Amino acid sequence: MRRTIFLPALLFGFTTAAAQAPAAAIKPADIAGVWDTKSLVGPNDTVGVKSVLTATATDSGWTMLLAGREPIAVRVVAMGGDSVVTEAGPYPSILRAGVTVTSLRTVAHYSGDQMTGMFWAEYASGDKASGKVTATRRK
Repeated sequence: MRRTIFLPALLFGFTTAAAQAPAAAIKPADIAGVWDTKSLVGPNDTVGVKSVLTATATDSGWTMLLAGREPIAVRVVAMGGDSVVTEAGPYPSILRAGVTVTSLRTVAHYSGDQMTGMFWAEYASGDKASGKVTATRRK
């Protein structure tokens, strides 16, 4: 009797584990392309900054372009699951005249041609800011 109870429980355990297997980790080639991004900060996400992220099919050569600026190098720090962690900086702030962004870190989640995530910025003045980021890949 114990064997008949144990065997279905064992089979159920294997089935559950297989059904919960994680999806394949994201690769740079999966998200390569040009992404129109919008970063939102402030109460009720009232302040927005648009930029263009160019992601290559490798983890190098990524850039961020802010209006009227030269491209800013973006470093891929980590990739896993549907997420990519990137860093950029230093570069002149687009929102705070005369202030340098020393580090911009983004954690982004990709699904098809859509991206959502969070960012954290640190300024040379010691100030910090964080907010949301969304993006759509150009066709």
